[in-house]
Amino acid sequence: MVRLGTGIGWRPEIADDIARLPGIDWVEVVAENICPDHVPDALRLLRERGTTVVPHGVSLGLGGAERPEPGRLRALAERAEALGSPLVTEHIAFVRAGGPLTASPSIEAGHLLPVPRTRDALDVLCENVRIAQDALPVPLAVENIAALISWPGEEMTEGQFLAELVERTGVRLLIDVANLHTNHVNRGEDPAKALDELPTSAIAYVHVAGGVEKDGVWHDSHAHPVTQPVLDVLAELCARTAPPGVLLERDEDFPAAGELAGELAAIRAVTAAGAAGAAEAGMATAGTAAGSAKPVTAARAAEAVTAAGTGDEAAAPVRASAAADEADKARTGADAPAAEAPLPDAPLPEAPVPDAVRERLALAQTALLSALVGGTPPPEGFDRRRLRVQSAALTAKRASVIAKVAPELPEILGTGYRPAFARYAEGRPMTGGYRRDALSFAEHLLAAGRPGDSAARRRLTLWWQERSGPAPLPSHPAARFARRVRLALSGGR
Repeated sequence: MVRLGTGIGWRPEIADDIARLPGIDWVEVVAENICPDHVPDALRLLRERGTTVVPHGVSLGLGGAERPEPGRLRALAERAEALGSPLVTEHIAFVRAGGPLTASPSIEAGHLLPVPRTRDALDVLCENVRIAQDALPVPLAVENIAALISWPGEEMTEGQFLAELVERTGVRLLIDVANLHTNHVNRGEDPAKALDELPTSAIAYVHVAGGVEKDGVWHDSHAHPVTQPVLDVLAELCARTAPPGVLLERDEDFPAAGELAGELAAIRAVTAAGAAGAAEAGMATAGTAAGSAKPVTAARAAEAVTAAGTGDEAAAPVRASAAADEADKARTGADAPAAEAPLPDAPLPEAPVPDAVRERLALAQTALLSALVGGTPPPEGFDRRRLRVQSAALTAKRASVIAKVAPELPEILGTGYRPAFARYAEGRPMTGGYRRDALSFAEHLLAAGRPGDSAARRRLTLWWQERSGPAPLPSHPAARFARRVRLALSGGR
C-alpha cells in the first residue's frame, strides 16, 4: 500500500493557502472538476514540487443498479493518468436511478445516497467494482458514505458489508471517520464495531471532515470545523492500524489558513499518538494481548503534538510516517513497513449478476429517489421524517452546486435565490446535469414572469439567451460588452 502521509482536499478557493501550508504530502481533487488537458496552474505547481495528487470521483454510482458507464470510467482513467496518480477513489453509493431497468426516465440525486446492505445490493456492487477495476489504470479504493436515512430490511452491518466487498473484489477502502460518526448519530451504529469488522490491511487512506448537528441529525457538511467526536473515531482507527494516509476535507465556508493548519496539526497528533501506542504495545512481553495498548485519548494526542514540537510543522508528517512504520512492525513483528502489507488473496471469478437482481435493486432505488426528489409517496418501511430531512438536504446541495456552476443566478436573484430554487426543485428531479438544471431553473422563472423586478428579469433573460438554444449568443468579450451596453441603455443593470 502506498504511504501517502498527511493531505488536504484541493479546492480552487484555498489553492494559495494549500501551496503555503507546511507539511502537505498529498492532495485529493474532485475528479469531475478537473480537465486532463487543462490542469489548473496551482495544481500543476504542486505536482512539480512532488506532491501526490489523487482523483476522487463522485459520479460513477458504483452502488447503483446499472453497470458503470464506460464514458465515466474513461474520464476517471484519463484523470488518473494525467495527474500521475497512484490510485483513484470513488464512493459506495448510488447517485441516479430509473432508466432502462425500470422502463422509466433516468433521474439524478445530485448527491451520494446509501445502498441497502443486502445480498442483492452487495452482488451488484461487487460486479460494478470489478468492472471499474478492469477499466482503470491504477488501483481503486471505495469510500463509506454518510447517511441520513436507513434502508428497511438490511441484512449486514456496515463493517460486514465492507469486509465481504473487499474479500470478493480485492478493492481497497477509503474510510471516512466523519461518516462513521455521522452514521453513529443518525443510525445508531457503533463506529468501534464497524472498525473491528473491517479488514484494516485494505485501507488505502482515511478522510476526516467537519459537520454540524441540527435537531438531532448530524449533517456531514464539510463546511464546519472537525469536531472532537470525529477525532475520537480517528483515534479508534489508529489504535487498530497505521493508516497509509489521512486527508482533511473542506468544501465550503473555507476558514483562514491558520485554522486549516490547526486542524491538520490535530490530525497529525492523533495519528502520532496511535503510532506511539502501538509501539508501546510492541515492546510489551510476548504474552501481552494486542488489545492492551493504551487507548489514543485526546490527552495522549496532545502529548504527541508537544513531543513533535510546534516550530517545525513541515517535519511532523515525516515523523508521523516513520512512527507509523515502526508501529506496524510492532503490530506484526515484521521488519517490513505497513506499505508492503499484502491485501487478501486475489478474489475468485464470480458468475454475472442475474438481470432480475439488478432489476429488483433498480426498482427499490428508483422508488426511494423518486420520493426524495420527485414528490412521489415514500416507500414502505422508511422513516418519513428522515426522508423529509434527506429531501431538503438534497435540494440544498443542488442549489449550492448550481450557485457554483452559474454564480450569476444568486447574484441576479439575491436573497430570493434559494427560496425560488426550492420551489422550482419541488417535484422536478434533475435529469440532465447541473448546467442543464441551471438553464431549466431560469426558464421556469422567466415563464412565470419572475423575478418581479424588471431589471433583474432583463438580466436573467440575457443570461439565459447567452447560454441556451441551438446557437447560443456569441460569448466573446466584445459581444458580451455590446449586450451589456444595450441592457444598460434599456434600463437594466
